[in-house]
Amino acid sequence: MSLPFRAFDADNHYYEAVDAFIRHVDPRMHKRCMQWAQIDGRQRLLVGGRVNRFIPNPTFDPVARPGCLDEYFRGKVARSDMREAFGELVPIPDEYRNRDARIAIMDEQGLEACFLFPTLGVGMESALEGDVDATVAAFEGFNKWLDDDWGFAYQNRIITAGYITLADVDMALDQLDWMIERDVRVVNMRPSSVLGRDGRRRSLGDPMFAPFWQKMNDHGITLAMHSGDAGYAFLADYWGVNAEFEAFRQNAFKTLLTHSPISDALASLIAEGVLSENRNLRVCTIETGSEWVQPLLKKFEKVYKQQRHAFAEDPIEVFTRQVWVSPYYEDDLHDLKAKIGARHMLFGSDWPHAEGLANPVAFVDDLEGFDDAEIELIMRSNGMALAERNV
Repeated sequence: MSLPFRAFDADNHYYEAVDAFIRHVDPRMHKRCMQWAQIDGRQRLLVGGRVNRFIPNPTFDPVARPGCLDEYFRGKVARSDMREAFGELVPIPDEYRNRDARIAIMDEQGLEACFLFPTLGVGMESALEGDVDATVAAFEGFNKWLDDDWGFAYQNRIITAGYITLADVDMALDQLDWMIERDVRVVNMRPSSVLGRDGRRRSLGDPMFAPFWQKMNDHGITLAMHSGDAGYAFLADYWGVNAEFEAFRQNAFKTLLTHSPISDALASLIAEGVLSENRNLRVCTIETGSEWVQPLLKKFEKVYKQQRHAFAEDPIEVFTRQVWVSPYYEDDLHDLKAKIGARHMLFGSDWPHAEGLANPVAFVDDLEGFDDAEIELIMRSNGMALAERNV
C-alpha cells in the first residue's frame, strides 16, 4: 500500500561511531568507561574494564542488511544458527552515520521525520551500573558526540533522542538543561529502577526524581523508553540461565521468562503518581512491542478496584492519556487499537536494523483493516506531535 503523505518513523537508529563513547570523555576515565582493545585478533569493546558482548560487532563494519531477519521475527522461519540468518554482511553505508546522507535516504523512503535512537548505547548503562561517576561521564560524553554528529532536531526532521541516566539526579538535571539549550525534543531512558550513589535502588516514582520529571513536564519533552539492557539479568540468574545480555544470542527458556521491564516502568510512573502530577509529560514505548499492554491494563483495573485510595486517578485513564505505544509489526495491532486507540499508536520500523523492516513505510501493509484516518494517525500525525515540545 502506498501512502498519500510522508510518514513519521518513531524507531530509526544510527550505528555509533567508534569514538562515540570516547571522543568527549576525559581520558583519565576511559578505563572506567569505554576502551577499545585488540583481543585474539578482533577489535573488542571494553566497558568498565570488561569485554562487553551486548553487540557482537560493536564497530558495525561490516554490518547486516536492513530487515534481513524479518521472516524470523514474524515467526515464519526457524533459525538454529543466527549467523546464517544474517546472511552476507556489507560495508557500513554513509547514511548509518552521516545525517545529511540519512536525510537523502529518508527522502527516498518517503519519511518526513523520525526519532533516532542508539544501537550500542541502549546496552551501556547496565554495563556501567554501580559506578555512578563512570556512568555520568560516559553519557555526558555520548550526548556531546550526539550533538556533534547528529544534532537533536536536525532540519526538524532527524529528532535524536538524548540519553539520560538518573543515577545522579543533579547531573541528570544539568544534562537536561544542556539538551534543552540545544532544542532536544525527546529523551531516552532505560525502563528500570535506578541504582544510586548510596547503593540503594529506587523506583522511577521515588520523590528524589520529582524535580527531573517536573522539568521534563514544564518543557514539554517526550520521554522515550526504548528496549535494551534494562538490568533484568537477575531474573535469568535466578533461573540458572546465563544472565549476560547478548543481542541475538538465542535461548528459548530465557525468552519465555515473564519479566517485562517496560510494564514495570509504566507501572511505576503511573501508580506512583508521576504522570498524574505531570500531565504534560508524554511517554512513548519504543521497540518493546505491545503484548505487555493488555496484561498491565488488566492489572491496573483490578488493583484500582482494590486500592482506589492509592491512586490519584484511574490508572487506565492515565495510560490512555499520556502513553503512546510503538508495537512490533507482527503484533495484534487491532487488539492494541481496541485497548488504547489509534491516537496512541506509533509506527516504528527499527531501520536499519536486521530485525526491522527493509523499507520503513512497509509497516502500513500490516495495518490492513484500519481506515485512512487511523493509518494517517499511526504512520504520521501521532509521531509528528510527539516530536514537538508540548508547550
